[in-house]
Amino acid sequence: MQRRNFLKKSLLSTAAMAAGGATIAAASEPNLTTARKFKMKYAPHFGMFEQSAGKDLIDQLKFMADQGFTAMEDNGMMGHTPEMQSKIGETMAKLGMTMGVFVVSFDNWPLSTSLTSGDQGWRDKFIKACHAAVETAKRVNAKWMTVVPGNYDRRLPMGIQTANVVESLRRGAEIFEPHGLVMVLEPLSDTPDLFMRYSDQTYLLCKAVNSPSCKILFDMWHMQRNEGRMTHNMDLCWDEIAYFQIGDEPGRNEPTTGEINYKNLFKHIHEKGFTGVLGMEHGNSAEGKAGEMAVIRAYEEVDAF
Repeated sequence: MQRRNFLKKSLLSTAAMAAGGATIAAASEPNLTTARKFKMKYAPHFGMFEQSAGKDLIDQLKFMADQGFTAMEDNGMMGHTPEMQSKIGETMAKLGMTMGVFVVSFDNWPLSTSLTSGDQGWRDKFIKACHAAVETAKRVNAKWMTVVPGNYDRRLPMGIQTANVVESLRRGAEIFEPHGLVMVLEPLSDTPDLFMRYSDQTYLLCKAVNSPSCKILFDMWHMQRNEGRMTHNMDLCWDEIAYFQIGDEPGRNEPTTGEINYKNLFKHIHEKGFTGVLGMEHGNSAEGKAGEMAVIRAYEEVDAF
């Protein structure tokens, strides 16, 4: 599965009518009429609740807020029109929701060597995308933007590639710093060709860039696949982590569907004082409205720590 192509699955499971006409919420369903309050800022993405809320993005935002979610992320935000971006930002402000990450798009998937190569053409594309990202961030009240430096350039020694990436990231940080924006570097697990794959390596890059506008996006699905020992590695990198993303393994679906103990991870993150966003960058394990309700139930379960 490509990293940005998430499932939009669904099958409705509604409240049952009890004998005598009394309405009882099905035991397996979240109560959609009672406001819930999650301990942390879990951020769904567009499409995750499309079967329940419809295709309209604003209606989806309202549905997320109604279910108790106080954040939203959208990797493809830069692909929306400026008018839609402004409408999304205005709606989220009214709903009291925090905007999570969007991707600084300058290299199409599957990725090329881009920033590792030191090629000035790629660096110029990255710098241009960073300037465009600033304008998008203003419209949607965003603070964090995902950056990935691309694949290895196997013609070059590792140290040279690292220096090339650091130099480009410094240029990006110079653009974001005056606006209080943060590019979050995401180590990935999709292919061994990717240059940035581990939390310690990403930590080193952030230290080398040495800017409040360059931090780590710790995606727990990718990190489970690449290195494991997540609480240990979080603690080692803690001062450079600005954002988390979620996905169970195997399957990259909602928590409770795989082997990762998300209740324990969320408790650990919460107790360390993290108050930022945790992006729900995963698919739904089941189709239709029933699958969407299962996502909500899963977060109710793992948030109960």
